[in-house]
Amino acid sequence: MKILSLRHLRGPNVHVSRPAMVARVRLDELTGRETSDIAGFPERLLRALPGLTEHHCAAGVPGGFVSRMRGGTYFGHVTEHVLIELSQRIGRDVSFGRTVSTPEPGVYDLIVECPPDESPESTLPERLLEAAVELVTTVAAGASVPAADLAHRLRALAERAEREATGPSTTAIITAARRRGIPVERYGDLSLLRLGWGTRRRLAWAAMTDRTGGVGIDVAADKVVTRRLLGDAGIPVAPGGAAHGAEEAVRLLGRLGGPVVIKPRRGRQGAHVALNLRTPAEVEAACAAAGAEVIVERQLPGRDYRVLVVAGEVVAAAERTAAHVVGDGHLTVAELVARVNADPRRGPGHSRMLTRITLDDTAHAVLARQNHTVDSVPEAGRQVWLRDNANLSTGGTGCDVTDRVHPDVTRLCLRVAAVIGLDVAGIDLRLPDIAAPVPLAGDPDEVTAGVIEVNAVPGLRMHLSPVRGRARDVGDAIVRAMFPGGSDGRIPVAAITGTNGKTSVSRMAAHLLAGAGVRVGLTTTDGVSVDGRGVYRGDATGPRSAQMVLGDPGVQAAVLETARGGMLRRGLGYDWSDVGVVTNITADHFGQDGLESIEDIAHVKALVAERVRDGGTLVLNADDPWVRSLADRPRVRADRKRIVWFGADPAQPVVVTHLGRGGTAYLMQDGWLVQATGARRTPLMRVAEVPGAFGGAAPYAAVNALAAIATARALGAPAGIVERLTEFEPRVHNPGRGTVLRLGEVSLFVDYAHNPAAIAAVLRTLERLYGQDRCVATVTLPGDRRDDLLAASAQVLADGVTRAVLYDDEDDRGREPGEVSALVEREMRGRRPNLRAVRAEGFQAAVREALRLAVPGDVVLVLYESLAPMLRYLEELGAVPVDAPPVAGLRHAPVSLAGRGRPGVLDPATG
Repeated sequence: MKILSLRHLRGPNVHVSRPAMVARVRLDELTGRETSDIAGFPERLLRALPGLTEHHCAAGVPGGFVSRMRGGTYFGHVTEHVLIELSQRIGRDVSFGRTVSTPEPGVYDLIVECPPDESPESTLPERLLEAAVELVTTVAAGASVPAADLAHRLRALAERAEREATGPSTTAIITAARRRGIPVERYGDLSLLRLGWGTRRRLAWAAMTDRTGGVGIDVAADKVVTRRLLGDAGIPVAPGGAAHGAEEAVRLLGRLGGPVVIKPRRGRQGAHVALNLRTPAEVEAACAAAGAEVIVERQLPGRDYRVLVVAGEVVAAAERTAAHVVGDGHLTVAELVARVNADPRRGPGHSRMLTRITLDDTAHAVLARQNHTVDSVPEAGRQVWLRDNANLSTGGTGCDVTDRVHPDVTRLCLRVAAVIGLDVAGIDLRLPDIAAPVPLAGDPDEVTAGVIEVNAVPGLRMHLSPVRGRARDVGDAIVRAMFPGGSDGRIPVAAITGTNGKTSVSRMAAHLLAGAGVRVGLTTTDGVSVDGRGVYRGDATGPRSAQMVLGDPGVQAAVLETARGGMLRRGLGYDWSDVGVVTNITADHFGQDGLESIEDIAHVKALVAERVRDGGTLVLNADDPWVRSLADRPRVRADRKRIVWFGADPAQPVVVTHLGRGGTAYLMQDGWLVQATGARRTPLMRVAEVPGAFGGAAPYAAVNALAAIATARALGAPAGIVERLTEFEPRVHNPGRGTVLRLGEVSLFVDYAHNPAAIAAVLRTLERLYGQDRCVATVTLPGDRRDDLLAASAQVLADGVTRAVLYDDEDDRGREPGEVSALVEREMRGRRPNLRAVRAEGFQAAVREALRLAVPGDVVLVLYESLAPMLRYLEELGAVPVDAPPVAGLRHAPVSLAGRGRPGVLDPATG
C-alpha cells in the first residue's frame, strides 16, 4: 500500500463540517482483495488495536466495523478505521471517516476529520497515516504487530500531538469563544488566536489580548519598575530592593534580616526564584543562579494567593501550594513523586492542567533543608516539600478561593492592575488570609502582607482545574471582556458560487454595499480588494483569500466569490455566512477533482447553501433547475434560512408559489428589474439601463444585477441603494466580462466565457448587437476540462460563428502542446464543414489573425487565458475602450426580454 498524496481541508467541506484530511492511497498488492480473503486478518488486527471493536461503521452500533471486516471489506476502508483508532489512542479527538473509491482501480481517497485547532501545516496526520498503512500492511502479510513497538510509536506520536496542541489557557479561550458563536482561527501551532472577523476582529495570545498595553507588559516584566510603581501608589509590597551582584544582595540581607527571597529582575514562571535564604552563602548561591540583576525581598509570612483580574473585575482567586508529596511510610520520596506525576492531569511544561514535579538541584536543596533525600521514606502523613515557591510551572497546585476574597483584597488587586496598566493581570499576594482585610503598615519596611508579583500573561490553569474547590470559567471572562454585550464578533458575510456569473455578481454586490458607506472586503477570480483597493492579485476564490479578508481589521462586510476548486481542495474559509448565493449550475470542470456530472457539481455548490447560518438568507436562481433543487436538500433545510429567488421568468412555478406565501423575489418583468414581495411589485431599474446589459442584448447581465441587489439587500443595504448600480462601470469595475473595445472599424468583445453555457450566452448577445455571421472568434479553452466538455464548447462555437482562430493556453494543464486547439478545430469542422478556422501560436498571433479575417462592422470575440496580458496587447495594437456597442446594431427591442425562448431557460451569466 502506498500513500500518493495528502491535503488538508481547513474548514467546512463537502465531506464534513469540520477540518479534515484527504489522503489518496494505492492498495497495490491488496487491490481487489477483501479482509475475508486473508485468514485471521480481523483477529490479528483486533489484538493490535482492541479499540476497533467499538467502531460503529455503517451499522451505527458498536461492533459494526468488526462485522464488516469479518464479512469482507476493502483495505482502504480498514486503513481509515485504523487511522481513527490510532488518533484516539494518542488523545487526538476524531471520529468521522469516509473512504471513497476513485476511477483508478485500487486507488482510494481516505477522508478523516482533524481536530478543529490543529495547524494545517501539522505533519501529525501524515505520520498517523503512515503508521496506519504500515500496521494494516503488516497484518495483511500474516504477521503480528509487537505490542511494545506499537506502544513506542504511539508514545512518540502522542508527544508530538501534545507539543502541537493548544495549552489549557488557550483552549479555555477557544472553548468560550465558540460557545458564544465567535469564529476562532489559530495561527499555526502557536497560542495566537484571531477571534471574530473584520472590524470586530480581536487577537489573543494565551491570556494576553490585543488591548493589553505594551507598557504594562514591560512594567510587569521588570520587577524593579513594578515595585517602584506600586510603592509610589501606596500599595504594600515586600520590603527589599534591587541588587547588582551578590555583594549588594548580601548587604540587603543584612538590612532586611532573614529569611529573604531572591528573584531575577526579569524572571518568569518562578525560574531561579529562591526562598528561605538566611545566610550570605545561600544568597550568593542564589545570585549565581539568578544572574547579575536580582531583587532581594523580605519573605513575607502567610499564604500564597493568585488573583486574576480581567477588565477591572476580579474573576478568580486561588491559594497556591508548592510542589510536595505526602509520605505513606513505605515509598521513597522519588517513588512518591513518580506516583504524583502519574496523575493524567500532569504533563511537561504547560501542556496540561498541572505540571510534573522535577527532582532537580532545587528539589534536592529543599529536601536537604528538611533532612531528606530522594531515597528517604517519609512517615505516613508527613508532608515533604520539593519547592519553596508555589508556581504551577514548578509542580505546585491551586485551590479555588474566589468566593472567600475580601472586598479589601478585591480593591487592592483592581488598583494594582490599573497602576501597572493591564487589562488581564495575575496578581500574586502573600497574605495571612484572603478572606480578611489586608494588614496596613505606615512604614514600607514594616509591611507584613502585600503584593509579591504582577503577571502580564497569567496562566489560567489553577482556576480552570483547581485540585480543590470550584473551577472558574476564566476563559469566558476574557472573551466577555473582548466582546462585551454578547457580541459574536462577526461581520456580514456573503458567499457567492455557481458555474457562471459569480465574479460579476460578487463585484456588483460589493459595489452596492460600498455605496451604502460600507468598507467591503471582496474576493474574486482576479484577486482581493479592501475598500475598493486591490491588496492581492491572482485567483482568490479559496479559503486563504477568504481568511485574508475576514482577518482584515478594516473590513465591515465581506463578499466572497467561492469557487469549486477551493471548496474541494481546501474547504471553506469561513464557518457560516449570512448570505449564500448560487447563480447557476451547468456543465463545467468535468474530469477535475472527481467531478464527472452536473450532479457532482451541484453537490459541491450546495456546500455554500448548507453553510448559511440559521436565520440567514439563501439567494437562488429560480430559472436554473439544478439550483432550484438545492432548496430541497436536507442539509440545506437543516437551518432556518430565508430564501430569496431571482430570475428572468416571473412565471416560474417556484416563484409563483413563493410569492403566494408572502416571500420575496427579484425578477425581470416587462423590461424592468423588479422587487416582488407577495403581490407587491416595486420597479428598480429598466433592463436596458443595467450596466453591461448593452441595452438589453445581454439579459444575463440583468440577471446578475438581480442577484447582486438581492445579496446587498440581504446584507442590510437600504432599498435606495439600487441607484448606485448606475455608477457601476463594467470596464472599470468588472473588467474582462463583456469588455468592449474598438480598433478602426472593428469591435472587440473581451470575455472569460469558457464553458458551453457561457459561450452560448455571449454569442447570442453578439448576434443581437452586430447581426448574424458578423463575429470572428478568437478561442482558447482550458486544457483541464474533459474531452466531451471541450467538444460541447466547440460545437456551440461552430453554431455561432463562421470564422475562428484557435490557440492554446500557455498552461497546457497536462495536455500535449496544441492538443486542445486541435480537438476544438476537429469538433467545429465536424459540426460546420464550411467553417473557416485557423490555428495560431499564442494569443498575440491569434488576435492578429482574427483582425485579418474581420471586415468593417465585424466584432472579434476575444476569449482569454489571462486578462492583463491580453488587454495590454490590445492597447498596444491601438484598441480603445468604448462604453457600449452602437445601439443601432440591436436586432431586438430592449424590453420584455423575460420569458423569451423556452419557459424556465435563462441565458447563463458569463462569469
